[in-house]
Parts: sequence; structure tokens; C-alpha cells
Amino acid sequence: MTSTQAKKEIEELIQKINYHNDLYYQKHKTEISDFEFDKLLEQLIELENQFPDLKQPDSPTQRVGGTITKEFNTVFHQYPMLSLGNTYSPEELTDFDSRVAKGLDGDVYEYFCELKFDGVSISLIYEDGLLVKGVTRGDGVRGDDVTANVKTIRNIPLKVSAPGLPKRFEVRGEVFMPKDVFLKLNKEREDIGEEKYANARNTTSGTLKMQDSSIVAQRKLDCYAYYLLGEALGIESHEQGIHALEKWKFNVSNAYRKCKTLKEVFDYINYWENKRNELPLETDGVVIKVNSLEQQERLGFTAKSPRWAIAYKYKAESVSTRLNSITYQVGRTGAITPVAELEPVQLSGTTVKRASLHNANEIARLDLRIGDSVFVEKGGEIIPKVTGVDQAKRKGNLKPVAYITNCPECNTPLIRHEGEAAHYCPNVNGCPPQIKGRIEHFIQRKAMDIDSLGEQTIRQLFELNLVRRPSDLYFLSKADLLRLDKVKDKSADNILKGIIESKQAPFESVLFAIGIRYVGKTVAEKLARHFKTIDNLMAATYEQLLEAPEVGEKIAQSVILFFSNPENREEVERLRQAGLHLEAVIKEVTLDSNVLEGKSFVISGVFEKYERDELRDIIIKNGGKVLSSISGKLDYLLAGDNMGPAKREKAEKLGVPIISEADFNALLSGGKS
Repeated sequence: MTSTQAKKEIEELIQKINYHNDLYYQKHKTEISDFEFDKLLEQLIELENQFPDLKQPDSPTQRVGGTITKEFNTVFHQYPMLSLGNTYSPEELTDFDSRVAKGLDGDVYEYFCELKFDGVSISLIYEDGLLVKGVTRGDGVRGDDVTANVKTIRNIPLKVSAPGLPKRFEVRGEVFMPKDVFLKLNKEREDIGEEKYANARNTTSGTLKMQDSSIVAQRKLDCYAYYLLGEALGIESHEQGIHALEKWKFNVSNAYRKCKTLKEVFDYINYWENKRNELPLETDGVVIKVNSLEQQERLGFTAKSPRWAIAYKYKAESVSTRLNSITYQVGRTGAITPVAELEPVQLSGTTVKRASLHNANEIARLDLRIGDSVFVEKGGEIIPKVTGVDQAKRKGNLKPVAYITNCPECNTPLIRHEGEAAHYCPNVNGCPPQIKGRIEHFIQRKAMDIDSLGEQTIRQLFELNLVRRPSDLYFLSKADLLRLDKVKDKSADNILKGIIESKQAPFESVLFAIGIRYVGKTVAEKLARHFKTIDNLMAATYEQLLEAPEVGEKIAQSVILFFSNPENREEVERLRQAGLHLEAVIKEVTLDSNVLEGKSFVISGVFEKYERDELRDIIIKNGGKVLSSISGKLDYLLAGDNMGPAKREKAEKLGVPIISEADFNALLSGGKS
């Protein structure tokens, strides 16, 4: 393909991808599947890799991340990001209105009302239509430059095209994690044995400050734009600024309303008090702003907040109900989760019968007794939680809850690892919920993708003693399946077909499916790529595991522990016998040059311009080899920041040259380190 042909195809792909992005985020419609969308993106990435000079700064490929940021630069805000004054009472809002009227000397004014989203404030700076900076609020005067992470948020325009566009303008927005994304993320963390996140807002804040933007991209953050700033914008009101943002394809919540009187403001507040529960994100109030920009300027600011705006905060809805009992759930990894069983009660438009108690520490902190009247809230937690006890209603004969000491399913004594809040059942291969949970994990879409099976089918297979571990699935017969309720001839054929087709899953999917604690989909992919075969991985030492991308001490220890169990090794052999892929497919490498021919490298640490996987690819494509451990035969230790001291000491002891990222670039260009 010529450069001209590539340019034309790249432009067509960008146009298609932007069209579907706009359709999804602005019009809430879809014309193609996620798979088809990802394929378009893959085609664009491949072309841009072949023709890097054709890659545009606003290319949709910026959304997938990949930049590693070791530290975030501080940026001073051109316009301070001040906090708003808060009120929880109608009386204080009336007082605010009186102050506005007095400050405007009786001039007519109107308000613009918007929902107050429970996310993280962001400042987006555009020059010549291009997004050049994304900055956190920080202390209001200065924040952190998180541009690489902001670019992964798909409904933030990378480029704005419109007639009469200001040369430079700033957009304020609220970055958030949608409820369904947050719940899915917590499900995935629970699935690999990680502690669940407390709430979506804190998770969003932490995600925006991650060093690896490719992980940020996977978190699927969202953003609502709510304010336009700049010089000579040609607008006279906040409303006009909002309409300009809408016209420029920013994602603006349509929940706003212009109000001419304070009564209309209260109507708006009352309307959204319960309606807000239907939104895809958490909200905690309403922002009321004087609409006219000239009047905003006249009213001015206090030291901390504008005099022309205020936030009316909804009180977190809390209800009191009876704690009937506490049940204990056992997860796939053996983690025990206590759940409050409540007298049914209405909360935020739904009937609540159960609420999270998190762990033994929380039960002790609340000093719970069965029969207590407890307060339950939803707040920013999405799932209801018990927040306290109504001491005035406590009866004198109630005894404190004693946390269980044995597994509620198999009666095995529970253990608690040092530094962890949760209790665990250690009966990994004999506890029914753990066994069924591992099989359900094994068949899920991101793992072996056996969609012909489901939770109820797995339950029946377990109860009939047909399946006790994932590998048993591959030795089922049609006669076995016909023993299940509601499974007839055709259903049995479909299940067997799905099981057989799953044998085509790549090694990284199998590695994720076998359920090593802390090894999620991304880590499984990195391990598969690094070690290439299950045998290499099983034989890897602790130090060798630490050399793999994304692998820290906790994951390395978990992998060692998993494969030290003879039953897990036996399971691997049964999966091998069943015909599953336990080796990575190595693609034929087309060399870019032979400048590194005969040279071997060990890569360690964090680098400014590259991910370690990128460096690995560059070395291989230029004729070099990447090794996993340091020996006297090694040519170079390529050292980034935060490299372990043990590697450096070993390299120095053996006389292996230690080179920097700059030295490596010199080698690559034909120079000498």
C-alpha cells in the first residue's frame, strides 16, 4: 500500500469511528456491535503503525492509551477552579437568592439549574480546536496534568471543528464512572480475589491518576461538560455557553433547566430528588447559577467561591429498619462477605431487603446486634449499606454479633491473612460455592467463552457429581447432559458444541480461566506473552515472575502458591489432555533492521517513552533477543526508573553493561552506548 492509499484509508476509518462514537455518546444509538467497532479501531492502529507519519494528534487511537506517566506535571489554572458554597435547607437557598437580588440592585435575573454530579472536576484546554491539556482541580489554583488519561475518555472530543471557533478556550467537566461500569469493575475484582472499591467517585479519582493510560482506557470513564470559559467567546449567558458545547459535540447532560423564579428552582430540585436515581451516575445535589455572565461578573467572588452560584445538596436518604439476621456468602476465592438481612423497606424508590456489611471490622465498628433498628443508606455506594444503629430503639437484652469462625457452606475453620479485612475459607477444592464459582469463572466470556452453559446448568452438573472442576467439562457425554432438568436432545448438542469450540481459545484466555488469584485478564495476557507456555510459567521462580510486565510481589507470590498445589498442576494436565491451548501463538516477526542482531537484553523498570512490551517488540524487530534473567552472557540490562536493586547488583557483579533509555535509543540508531 502506498502512502497516498494509506492516507485515504486512514481518513475513511477515522470518519467511520468518529461517526459511531458520536452516535453512541451523543445520540445513544448503535449501528454496529462492539466487536465491529473494535475491528475498525484495530485496522486504524495497524495502518498508523505502518505509516507513523500519517498519525494525527486527534486520531481515535489516542483513546486506547499506552502512555506511561511517571509523574504528573503541575499546571496553574488560568481561571481558578473554586469550590461552591453548599446548602441543605430551603431557607439558606432563599437567603442566597436575597443576596443575589441585593447584589444586582433589583435588576431582573434568572437562574440556570444543573444536577451536581458526584465525580471528579476536570479542566479541558483547547487550542486551534485540538485538546492540548486535561488538568485536575487540585487545590483550585493548580492541578495535575492528566492529558494522556483524559484522552482515553471517548466522549471528550480530541478535536473540535466549528465555524468561528475561538483560538483558545477551556471546558470544565465532571469525569465519572457510570454505575454499571463500577459494578462490573467490582465484580471483576471480586472474581480475582481483590478487595472491592468503596464507591465510584473515589475510584474515578484514583483512575485519573494512574500512570498507565491503557489501564485507564479499560476503566471506561465518562464525562459531562458543564462550563465554557475563554476570551471573546461571543456568548452572554451560561445557557449560551452550554448550547455552544452541545453544538461542538461535547457530552452535556440534558437535565438542565433555566428558571425565572426561585419557585421554579425549588420545583426543579423537588423533581430531581427521586428522579436522579434513574441516571447512569451518582448525583448529590443541584447547582444553581445566575445565568447572565455580566451579572456573574458584577456579583463577583468571595475568597473561596463565586457569589453567583450555590450547590443545593440532597441529604443522603436514610431509613431505619430491623436487622433480622446476618448471612454469610462465600465467593469463588473463598472470601466471606457478611450481608444484613433486613425487614423490607422503601429506599430511593426501591424495596431494600439486604445491605452490605463489608467485613468483621465493620460489624464490630457498628456494634451490631440482631434485632437492632439500623439505618440504611444508598449514598454514593450504589449498593445499600448499613451506616449505624438507632440506639434509642435498642432493647437491653440484645447481644453483640459474634462473627462466624467456620465456613457456612463446608464448616471449615476460617482464616484471615495478615493485612486483609476479609476472612477466607481455605477449603479451596472442597467448598461447594468455591468449586461452582471457579467453574462459572472458567466459562465466562473473557475466559473460555462457553455461552451454552450457565449458572443453573453448572449447579445441576455439580449436584449430580458430573463436574467437580473445570476440566471435567471436557469429558462430559451427551448422556450426562440429558440427565439435567429441561435439557433435551438439541440443548445437549448445543452445550457440547460450545465446550468443543472453547478449545480454540488462546493461551492467555486459558490462563485467565484457571483462576489464579489476582491474575485478571490483562495480567494473564502479559504472563502468556512473557513466558510463552504454561510449562515455563509453572517453572518460573519468584524473581523471574517479577520480571514480567504488570507483575508485582503479590501476583508473583500468588502464582507460585497456585502452582505449588499438586491438584492445580493435575488440573493443568487434564486441560492439556482435553486439547486446550497452553502455548502462546508466536507471530512471524518482520524485521525492521538487524542493528541489534546477536545482542541480548533484560528489561527492568519504568520508562519515559515506552512500555516494556513496546521495548520488547522493538528489540525483537531489530534482531535482538529479550531474556528473562541476568547472567554473565547477557549483553545489556536496559534499566528504567524503579528497577529492583537486586537486578542492578547482579548485573554489576557479573559485569553486564547497564544502559538507560537514551543509551538504548543510541544503540537503535546505530550508535554505541
